[in-house]
Amino acid sequence: MPLRLDVRRRATGGGFVTELSLDVPSDLEYVGPAVELIAEELPGGPLSARRIRFNLRTALAEALANAIAYGNRHDPARLVQVRVEVTHEAVHLHVTDEGDGFNPADVPDPTRPELLEREDGRGLFVLRGLVDQVAFNEKGNSVCLTLRAG
Repeated sequence: MPLRLDVRRRATGGGFVTELSLDVPSDLEYVGPAVELIAEELPGGPLSARRIRFNLRTALAEALANAIAYGNRHDPARLVQVRVEVTHEAVHLHVTDEGDGFNPADVPDPTRPELLEREDGRGLFVLRGLVDQVAFNEKGNSVCLTLRAG
């Protein structure tokens, strides 16, 4: 299935908002191409090239992989919706899966000594280090990652 990015631009009271949206099949093979497609189409604006190259790409790849693996459980009948909102002040990455969701407060801190040897459970910790804000919807199946200008 080829990926199709939808790009819209709308005027707001303070300028323009660009929205990019993409439906990604629940297959980890699509993570890299989806991230590159979005990064290449991202309009110049609030983020430096370095933050797009590293922070945005890494955070989006992590959120997408988590949504595919944990949210949609690799179910090929399910999609992950990605919506990117670019304003003058920030970039907001919304990643939503079709799963049951989870409570982020239940995810243990992977830096606790007894958890250091585990190979899983670091995704949320990594996301919080890459972006300025991580927010989940009430169900826990949608995350909004915010990268502020800079």
